[in-house]
Amino acid sequence: MDIKKKARIAGAVYVFTSLIGIIRLLIIPRMMIVKGDATATAGNIAAHESLFRLGIFTDFVGATLFIFVTLALYQLLKDVNRELALVMVILGSLMVTPLFFVNTVNDAGTLMFARGADFLSSFDKSQRETMVMLFVHLHDHLIFANAFFWGLWLFPLAVLVYRSGFLPRLIGVWLFIAGVAWLGFSFTRIVTPQYEWLIDKVFDPASFGEIVFMFWLLIRGARKLPAGQPDPVHSY
Repeated sequence: MDIKKKARIAGAVYVFTSLIGIIRLLIIPRMMIVKGDATATAGNIAAHESLFRLGIFTDFVGATLFIFVTLALYQLLKDVNRELALVMVILGSLMVTPLFFVNTVNDAGTLMFARGADFLSSFDKSQRETMVMLFVHLHDHLIFANAFFWGLWLFPLAVLVYRSGFLPRLIGVWLFIAGVAWLGFSFTRIVTPQYEWLIDKVFDPASFGEIVFMFWLLIRGARKLPAGQPDPVHSY
């Protein structure tokens, strides 16, 4: 398989997996979670139980697919530096995927209290609604913890892209910046939440490099290296 095809396969899997992630992490929560309102949140989840359950299942699918994202990138970049590519796979999927699966337990707890299962009859309505928000916050906290690895895996990826010779070095630099942004996101949400407004101002432009990278792979692929020129200074 030539390098351009490898790049486009990696890009296609990366984009598809990211779209699933957007649905699960952004769209579904915004439809159901009302910040600071336990009653409305519990009511939304109970009223849209099927959608909430679908969200849980998309966690399984998206987390599993990301293993294949890192493996596809490994196939593309392993000849640049095999050890660094292996670190990328470990940080990007083997550490991330289990946390997604574990976090579905918090979703299950949220749903149980929102539905008011029979074995929870000792809890009154307001207590169940409070527990719904507790599990919602626990779910968010594990996402913030997982964001630490979302940042770490981009560092070896950034170095591999920068050194590859068949992908733009600027994207490698931008991926490194995106890694710093994700670490900043994780740190502020867990350690200094009072300053989360500050990281929010710079997070989107900093993290956009990852989006540029996946669509570059999908649309442009990678340039085939000339024989005898393993690390050219390239331009696009």
